[in-house]
Amino acid sequence: MSGKVGHFEIPADNPERARKFYGGVFSWHFTEMPGMDYTMVGTGPANEQGMPTEPGYIGGGIGKRASPLEHPVVTIIVEDLAKAEKDIEKHGGKIIQRKKPIGDGSMGFTGYFKDSEGNTVGLYQAGTQQS
Repeated sequence: MSGKVGHFEIPADNPERARKFYGGVFSWHFTEMPGMDYTMVGTGPANEQGMPTEPGYIGGGIGKRASPLEHPVVTIIVEDLAKAEKDIEKHGGKIIQRKKPIGDGSMGFTGYFKDSEGNTVGLYQAGTQQS
């Protein structure tokens, strides 16, 4: 599972306008996250947990434009986010948001880094493990 691109994020100055745009153009479906300024995006058929049920696409999210979500971001799935942060720094990357829980942590953990070329990339670790 580690190292796969599993999610994308699109920043929006006006998330409602962005949902209308992407829903109208691509027929994407949306689930607003209570208590968070974030909307999950389904780009194809999904199960009750929002996971794709067919190969060939990933889901994503639309969030209010703010650091570190200032430009579109791809998110890479890792088994141990803290270890990935160490490896990123070892190879010349820069951590711009250290591991933090999504909500209460039951949805997993997220972080962001700058790669060797200055691109912002996301990290995702599943589950409730705090490592």
